Parts: sequence; structure tokens; C-alpha cells
Amino acid sequence: MKRLLILPVMLIVMTICNLESRAQKIYDFVSVDKVPEYPGGMKAFYEYLGKNIKFPERAKKENVQGKVWLSFIVENTGKLTDISVTRGLTKETNAEALRVLTQSPKWNAGIVKGKPVRVKYNININFKQS
Repeated sequence: MKRLLILPVMLIVMTICNLESRAQKIYDFVSVDKVPEYPGGMKAFYEYLGKNIKFPERAKKENVQGKVWLSFIVENTGKLTDISVTRGLTKETNAEALRVLTQSPKWNAGIVKGKPVRVKYNININFKQS
């Protein structure tokens, strides 16, 4: 009798674990039906960056210019997590890129089969002096 009860309980636990692991799956940017997007689109995102990035003084003095490449996850809630520099420029520009991306408003989540999912996203932030 006890063995008969254990089997259904194990099946329920396995089903719940499987559903949780699907919910935690991180999709690649190209494998979703609708890609994550900053509210208002990429043009609005670059406007946000333009208003919020503070070019580091040391980088200005040393005439540093170039791109900081970042990777992050757009959660199914739109929050950005696991933000990291994948290819940096200088310590100061990397820190500034991380700061601004960390403070970004929530994005519109990626969609797979009509449901919001976690999506890995890569982007670069250009540091160029005018």
C-alpha cells in the first residue's frame, strides 16, 4: 500500500520540477518568437543611454573611445539580471556601462508560444567623445 502511494507522489514531484526547470530555462535571443525589447524600441534605449551615460573623466583625459560589450538576461518580468561585461574597454567605461544598464527600466520580455520567457541578450555601448 505504501509503495502505491509513493509512486503518485514521485510523479507529482517530477512534474513540478520539470515545470520549474522550463520556467527557468534561458532562451537564446534568436530562438524566441518575439525578442525582448526596451519600452519604445532600440531608438528609445539609445536615447536613454545618451541621457544617462556619464563619460568617465579619466577616459576623457586619455581620449579613450570604443565599445563595451555586455551580456545580460531579460527575465520573464522584464527585469535585467546577470549583467556582465563580455569585452571591455577600460575599468571606468566598463563600470559606467554596467551602472547605466543596471538602472535601466524594465524591458518587454521575450515571448515563446505566447508566454514571457527568460532571454539572454548581448549589446554594446559605444563610448565616443564628440
